Amino acid sequence: MPYPRVIPHSDAAGVIDAVGEGVDPQQVGQRVWVHGAQSYRPFGTAAQFTTVPAQQAVPLPEHLGDELGASFGIPGITAHRTVFADGPVDGKVVLVHGVLGAVGAVAAQLARWAGAIVLATVRRSEDLDQVDSWLRSRTVALDRDDATATIRTHAPDGVDRIIEVALSDNADLDNAVVANGAVIAAYATNAERPEIPFWPLLFNNVTLRMLGSDDFPAGIKSQAARDVTDAAAVGALTVDVAACYPLAEIAQAHDHVDAGSRGRVLLAIPD
Repeated sequence: MPYPRVIPHSDAAGVIDAVGEGVDPQQVGQRVWVHGAQSYRPFGTAAQFTTVPAQQAVPLPEHLGDELGASFGIPGITAHRTVFADGPVDGKVVLVHGVLGAVGAVAAQLARWAGAIVLATVRRSEDLDQVDSWLRSRTVALDRDDATATIRTHAPDGVDRIIEVALSDNADLDNAVVANGAVIAAYATNAERPEIPFWPLLFNNVTLRMLGSDDFPAGIKSQAARDVTDAAAVGALTVDVAACYPLAEIAQAHDHVDAGSRGRVLLAIPD
């Protein structure tokens, strides 16, 4: 490990207990949500106290619950960047792969909030009934033989933005459904060195954008945090919570995640 001891987890919701030099002392007692606490630092959020740079403690509106705030974090920052890194999406067709995942679910809602026409995919047909009702009719299961054709029926002129969680698996499908000049925003892949259909993507004038959330510029993270909070404040952003474990059962919480879970797995921190 990079440090002798690491307290895990990067995201949380809580109350500011103290501030450092140069930070407004009136912030003490303010409810906030936190992102990236353990990114390049040893002391994460699986504890009663953590310390973060001021811009990473984002005011949490009073009418939003702690569970929601604790679920924004890195998935919310990443999702925002996948949707908005290449400009506004109002009126554009946005395809979100893995819409049941933490990043995909937020990305779909942010794209809708911003005026996009949202399409989505899931891995298996049996997952379709887990998709939110507003999006279910425009969600395609990738285990179907006609997945590409079905996406094309929803987007006959092609997809403008693709939010990609499995670039190595979906590169050919993505090329088959993109509009000329589209963007593929990839934040994950299953193969470390994925193959892509280079010449077809080239003649489609596709931009392939890679996204590593820990290293987004500070200003981009701050804008993402503001937008995520604004969307949630007006009811445009929700998350599904699958379980909440006490901190003493953190190992069981990790097992829950590793076993596969639709919805966030949270830790309740004791006073």
